[in-house]
Amino acid sequence: MRAVVQRVSQAAVKVDGTVVGEIGHGVLLLLGVQTGDTENDLRWMLDKVLNLRIFEDEQGKMNLSLKDVNGQMLIVSQFTLLGDARKGRRPSFTEAAPPELAKAHFEKFVDLASKEIDVKSGVFQAHMEVQLVNDGPVTILLDSKKLF
Repeated sequence: MRAVVQRVSQAAVKVDGTVVGEIGHGVLLLLGVQTGDTENDLRWMLDKVLNLRIFEDEQGKMNLSLKDVNGQMLIVSQFTLLGDARKGRRPSFTEAAPPELAKAHFEKFVDLASKEIDVKSGVFQAHMEVQLVNDGPVTILLDSKKLF
């Protein structure tokens, strides 16, 4: 499972011109499910995102987590995070999970995250327009298999 975590002051996602998810202070999470991902990958990613210390404390140091600051999370499914562009000019998406598996993992991730903090999400397999105000900017790449 791969993710891009962006600390934001606000973010929104639209489908067909309609806002389907919008948050204030928190993180925009772009989430890609990989072939072979299990519930262990999902739970590792969720724990990492919820507890990643990317918010500033009183001294201006990144010491606080999303949970610590009572932030929100906007989750957007993005299979292109699994794109491999090392060869040629067109990315290969063979490592992306099949849609039925990816959707199940995405929906479970949203459900579990919603039990911890205020969560909004995009629509799986929809063409989405994502708007954000990156705070910092702070952008972190995560991979449950620790490939980077």
